[in-house]
Amino acid sequence: MSAAPDGDLAVDVVRLTSVLCALFGAAGVSTNDARITVDSLVAAEVDGVSSHGIALVPLYLERLQAGGVVANAVPSIVEDLGGLLVIDAAHALGQVSSQIAVELAVARARVHGLAFVTVRHAFHFGTAAFWTRQVASLGMVGFAFSNTRPLMPAPGGAQRVVGNNPLSIAFPSAEGLPLVVDMAMSATAMGRIRIAEAKGLPIPEGWATDDAGVPTTSAAAAIKGLLLPAAGPKGFGLAVAIELLCGAISGGAIGASVKPLYGNPSQHYDCSHAFIAIDASRANGGQGIAGLVTSFANEIRTSTPSSGTTQIYAPGDLERARSSQRSESLPLSTALVAHIDALAEKAGLTGRLG
Repeated sequence: MSAAPDGDLAVDVVRLTSVLCALFGAAGVSTNDARITVDSLVAAEVDGVSSHGIALVPLYLERLQAGGVVANAVPSIVEDLGGLLVIDAAHALGQVSSQIAVELAVARARVHGLAFVTVRHAFHFGTAAFWTRQVASLGMVGFAFSNTRPLMPAPGGAQRVVGNNPLSIAFPSAEGLPLVVDMAMSATAMGRIRIAEAKGLPIPEGWATDDAGVPTTSAAAAIKGLLLPAAGPKGFGLAVAIELLCGAISGGAIGASVKPLYGNPSQHYDCSHAFIAIDASRANGGQGIAGLVTSFANEIRTSTPSSGTTQIYAPGDLERARSSQRSESLPLSTALVAHIDALAEKAGLTGRLG
């Protein structure tokens, strides 16, 4: 391990994965379930999405130990209509139930051309893009959605009524790497605000308000306050639609029935997810869409830049560029490394990051 340019510590990805898998194993998670969970969190960190990466490990472990997440839960299909299915996650780790849902969506899409799989009684699943990339790598178009506890007000409101509900859509491309859209419906993710608070940094204007609905640049005030929707009413409207796609169709929790992620660790989070797979190999007269996706992505990249802009990116390009720089080691804060090593020591493990 060495120092990263910004003062963080550069942690080897292989060692990181090994230590984290051992930590989840010590918490009662099976080897396979631990690996898919850790792979998801490491992938987020590699993409530069630290709000959904290694910083979540202490939270996940605390919930496993307190019972809010059930280590040995076995998700099951509770409704099967062919191309529309509902899975009860039984409060398993979100990555565990999501892997089952994605594989099921792909298998049914091969039969029906399209499949929609929803998951109720679920937990945080990392980044939505982790799941849609899997679908796109198989030549299909993948969609992933999740609802969260209420974080955003209605336009003009000062009360949380809907989550910032992320969505991701990934398209297969002839380049081999998919074109990926991944975003929450708020101006930023709550995880990024928590990271800013931990570092003692302010947040940009337009991200959040305090608990009275007054715009703020204080991370601490924002955590107690409200996230603002991306693009105002448009982001709010999409968040409502995702809330219903996930919670209503699955028969799961909606709105305030979803509990705080950073709340009582013994209480089930109880969010809902939804996944769609479209067998795009059957589209475009049987030729598929990969060539069209690549052509359009290149059209975006070669479009005329505005004054002062040196490069135009297609969706997913920035994350791809970051991941190419972080394939072997990741910059993690000294505090986070120390926290994980303390958890490993407490669990009686020999592996350490530091």
